[in-house]
Amino acid sequence: MNRASEAPLPLSGIIVLDLTLARAGPTCVRHLADWGANVIRIEPPAQGEDEIGRRDGFDFQNLHRNKRAMQLDLKTDAGHSVFMKLVEKADVIVENMRAAVKHRLKISYDDVRKVNPRIIYGSISGFGQTGPYGKRAGVDQIVQGMGGLMSVTGRPGQGPMRVGVAIADLTSGNLLAFAIATALFDRTRTGVGRWVHTSLLEATVFMLDFQASRWLIRGEVAGQAGNDHPTGTPTGVFPTSDGHINIAAAGERVWLRFCDAIGHPEWKEKVAWSTRQKRTQARNAVNDAISDITRHKSSAHWVELFEEAGVPCGPIYTIDQTFADPQVQHLGIAAPVSHPVKGEFRIVGSPINMHGTPKTIRRPTPDRGEHSDEILREFGFSDAQLRELRAAGVLA
Repeated sequence: MNRASEAPLPLSGIIVLDLTLARAGPTCVRHLADWGANVIRIEPPAQGEDEIGRRDGFDFQNLHRNKRAMQLDLKTDAGHSVFMKLVEKADVIVENMRAAVKHRLKISYDDVRKVNPRIIYGSISGFGQTGPYGKRAGVDQIVQGMGGLMSVTGRPGQGPMRVGVAIADLTSGNLLAFAIATALFDRTRTGVGRWVHTSLLEATVFMLDFQASRWLIRGEVAGQAGNDHPTGTPTGVFPTSDGHINIAAAGERVWLRFCDAIGHPEWKEKVAWSTRQKRTQARNAVNDAISDITRHKSSAHWVELFEEAGVPCGPIYTIDQTFADPQVQHLGIAAPVSHPVKGEFRIVGSPINMHGTPKTIRRPTPDRGEHSDEILREFGFSDAQLRELRAAGVLA
């Protein structure tokens, strides 16, 4: 394989066959692509719009950078044969089809490891590969509800509320990327690959974290707490003269500093607010007392004041304000892209930092079938074979 044009990143040399759709699977592969893997996105022949809106839309461009793309009809015998030829040299396959589909296409882990026992096969499903819901398709919002997340999101009494991002998709993708990296490391010792998989449901339950352990260990069912921390007070949203801020002053030492900074040292002596537990029991009174003070001065005033006092505090931004923040700009999370048609624009860069390794978008999101011939030639296909496959409608 000719990878002279690629930077020597940590995953350089790792060949990934990307069969993913929607968001969860592409989120996983995006991590691998960003850190140097030779990702080959295998798409079916064009059938109307792409899976996430128009191909040139912001979402698709953000999900599929740093990859090459080819089109291949896996439902045909010839297409399946081509895929298995790619499998011979590949290191990783990633898919997030419904559990039964990969078996119907004969590209499951059991199928491909016969061709390449070193293959790492990564899967994301909605509810798991087996079990009573194993055949169901998974959608982020459905799983947010079934995973308990919507029951602890939002204000008490207002009914269930979804998290504002596709957290089940994103978390399952992040977890699968970690699982694939772990399996690749394990392969350096064992010489053999393995199947690693997670699901939207498992990822969502995992994200319940201390709310889940609160139930498992104490038998307590957490409810909605709105903008307040479920067990620590004061931690939440407070009004200012020009907006709102977050304050987190639940810890005992931070609470003492907070009382002095806000100009009410007498609160430290208030028996009813003397411990974290008591303050949570009196949450409404505590929050009201703080709000009566913070609402009279600007967000910037309070953020500066509490920061100097060692009390965690921060503004509440809209997304445009987030990207205008000097720290966000310093971190470079808005990564520049140079597209041959769309020109220059920015997308969300990798949040991972490795000392001595630059983070860049090496390739914009490819067009459909842009690299079909290039990729297959690298895997030994002749021009005559490419013409034959294209004439048969297997390759686009």
